Amino acid sequence: MFQWRNIIKGMTMGTSDLIPGVSGGTIALVLGIYQSLLAAINGLFSKQWKEHVMFLVPLGTGIIVAFFTISHLVEWLLVEYPQPTFFFFLGVIIGIIPMLLKDINYKRTFTAVHYVLIALGAILVSSTFFLKDNELATVMSHLVWSDYVLLFFAGWFASSAMILPGISGSFIFLLFGVYPTVINALATLNLAVIGTIGAGVALGLMITSKLVTYLLKLYRTGTYALMIGFILGSIVVIYPGISGDAFLFYLSVLALILGGLSAYLLSYFGMKKQ
Repeated sequence: MFQWRNIIKGMTMGTSDLIPGVSGGTIALVLGIYQSLLAAINGLFSKQWKEHVMFLVPLGTGIIVAFFTISHLVEWLLVEYPQPTFFFFLGVIIGIIPMLLKDINYKRTFTAVHYVLIALGAILVSSTFFLKDNELATVMSHLVWSDYVLLFFAGWFASSAMILPGISGSFIFLLFGVYPTVINALATLNLAVIGTIGAGVALGLMITSKLVTYLLKLYRTGTYALMIGFILGSIVVIYPGISGDAFLFYLSVLALILGGLSAYLLSYFGMKKQ
């Protein structure tokens, strides 16, 4: 059944995927649609494909709308108010952790191994903090076939990251050195670049969703623990630091609180309507 509210959820996911260090998978968890998203992607070639398409179409529409509209607002906020913007998403990320712990009933299900998995996940993601220099990459022009191959695989790996909570697809683009090229392609409607990346994204989503579904089925608690670790590690990655400006400091604190509140409200209404 086509659900119009999934367009709004898709826009929320799409907006988050535009921020290096913020994961659309994390937002899907907040919205309570993560498992449904995996099931829909995995079921595209099943007998129930129409049902899954009806779920994915409004979600995908929202993501695309966010990419081509809200991307301009996000770009402006990152240029004019980067510190408060990142603190808002920090609040969202921090706000989801208690919900995940409650969902998995960690007091009853967690063992020493699961805390080790959390630590490993956090270390793995937070270590990418030292790879931020690629933010200085320039927009690729006069593309040759090897550039399109790079863009295809960047889309593949980025989509794999998008579906894993705590790992940012945009940050993967940064690591590949193509983030400015991707943003420029969206802003200028460069269909060749968008199509190449889109093909890689589609393939990556199908492969990674099957892997995550398998892990959740056989090792649900362990997979949750690793995801929580990924999310904790992403806090280190997107932490922007604090400037000496008092106005920016208080604005950032307010943004952090609003982010946490947004995570709670999104989760509450998302779960309520499942």
